[in-house]
Amino acid sequence: MSVPCKSELSLLNHNEREVIMSTHHPVVGEMERDGLERLRDRLRDLRDKERTLSRHRRRETKGTADPRGKSFSGTAEHASRRQSVFAGAIKRIKNELRRIRKFEARRELGEAARRALALRRARQFARPQTSPTSHDGMRSIPNRRRAYKIPPEKIGRVSQANKRAQARRDSRRGRGG
Repeated sequence: MSVPCKSELSLLNHNEREVIMSTHHPVVGEMERDGLERLRDRLRDLRDKERTLSRHRRRETKGTADPRGKSFSGTAEHASRRQSVFAGAIKRIKNELRRIRKFEARRELGEAARRALALRRARQFARPQTSPTSHDGMRSIPNRRRAYKIPPEKIGRVSQANKRAQARRDSRRGRGG
């Protein structure tokens, strides 16, 4: 659930208020990406510090930890509320960073599409270069099959040889034709 801005600010000191106020709408939209990333890291440090304090305060109330010191004021609930304020600020910063990344990706995709279209149009309308071919006529395509030149007297010799061999075998067996 969102927390009103005034109740957020009532939990924080002056320096932390400035950091939190820079995560709200008009200011966060004007920041650059690297500034947002630095702010996110600072908020994470603050949140982690409050988480540690909150956990220690809870252990103190249970009696499993020694008191942290006299300067640490408030209860575990106070520290956890401060932690939730910083977590909400981190969430706002992350949403803004996500919005910026989507915008950059959309812009890059558009640029890539425009480049591809320009390349396609350049390729589509380019005429292939041809060499001059006047008075040459058509080019003959050589036949790739091997040409077998068989002399006319050898045509049918294999079948004639088979015929004679079969006649010899038949005469040896006593078959007459």
